[in-house]
Order: sequence, then structure tokens, then C-alpha cells
Amino acid sequence: MPRVLVVDDEPSIVDVVSMALRHHGYDVLSAETGAVALARVRDWHPHAMVLDVMLPDMEGFDVARAIATEGASVPILYLSARGTTADKVRGLTTGGDDYVTKPFSLEELIARVRNMLRRGNSGVAAPSVLTFADIVLDDDAREVTRAGQPLHLTPTEYRLLRYMMSNPRRALTRAQLLDHVWSYDFGGDARVLETYISYLRRKLAVGPGPPLLHTVRGVGYALKLPPR
Repeated sequence: MPRVLVVDDEPSIVDVVSMALRHHGYDVLSAETGAVALARVRDWHPHAMVLDVMLPDMEGFDVARAIATEGASVPILYLSARGTTADKVRGLTTGGDDYVTKPFSLEELIARVRNMLRRGNSGVAAPSVLTFADIVLDDDAREVTRAGQPLHLTPTEYRLLRYMMSNPRRALTRAQLLDHVWSYDFGGDARVLETYISYLRRKLAVGPGPPLLHTVRGVGYALKLPPR
């Protein structure tokens, strides 16, 4: 499995990014400081790194320089609240392969990590197939099947299902779904989401399998098996 090192001093960010990466088939370790990150690179040899720019003991840029000085080659995606053009240019010219600003979309971050690995820097192939119950989503072919039957989804339905398959069994709020699928704030009007949930639920109702897309009252929606 491709190994990804997540370096950030905010536990909530480490938890959510690590969980999303593991759902996509990556092996994940984390570090809260630059010094620990460098030790992880030496001992664990990650295939890619998600690296916060502002760490307690040093900047992420300094971590990248130290990695290069030691002769290691690790694709780096910088994660930072600093989003000026100057910061991005500095990151991309200081050992970085990509740069994402906070707040960020988990779906976008995972896609960028996957693209870094596919560019051949790591020597491993990034996983591109998600499965849940009898649903299979092939990201390379942009194909979805349930119990072997193809599902013909619109681009929006595909993004919605992909995000839910990246977070199985989690109760996802309407705000989370709107943000990660549409990357747009609809001002609390969830009617567009409810419409697409209805479309997707209907398309998933093929074959004898149980319903998997459930409404979580007062919260949002979840992709999960029904209780027995």
C-alpha cells in the first residue's frame, strides 16, 4: 500500500486527513512537528507527504529542504492557511509538488495526493477503486457498478457517491456534502442536495441488495448497511 505521512500540529486535521487517506487504501502515519516528520521519513520511507507549512518547531519549507539535503525523494503536498501567490510560489520552488490552502476539500486533497503518486515520483500506483458493500467505483474508468450492474450517473451524482464512499458509515451533514461535492456555499438551501440524493437513491436501487443510502434524521445522510 502507498505510504503517506501527514504532518500537522492540529489533531483535528490530522485525524480527518488520515481517515480519508485510509478509506482510499493508503497506509498512513502522522507527525506533529518537523523533527518527528524527518525521523518518520528516515525510518518509514513514505511515498508521499501532506505537510503543513506552519509547524511548532520549523516551517514546512525547512522540512522539505532537510529532506532534500539528506538525499530522500518524497513528493510533498503543502497544506497551509497561507494562501498568497508568494507563499504558493515559495512552496512549489522549495521541494513542493502541490499546494493546498485551508480550509480545503477532502475530495480535492485526496485527488491531488493521487495525482502526485501517479506522476511517478513514488514508484507505486495510487489506488483508484472504491468499494462499499456491492458497489464498486472505478475512478480511472469513471464507472460505477452495483452487484455487477452498471450505474449511469451524471457527473454530480458521481461526485456525490464518490464522497460518500470515501466516508462510509459516517453521518455526513448537508453542509459537508454541499461543500465537498459542489465546493459552493448554497446559503443553507439544501434543496439541490435533496434532489440529487433522491436521484442517486433511485439509481442505487438495482438488484436484490438492501438500500444503502440513508437519511440520518436531524443531521444529513450516510452510506451504510441497514440495521439487522
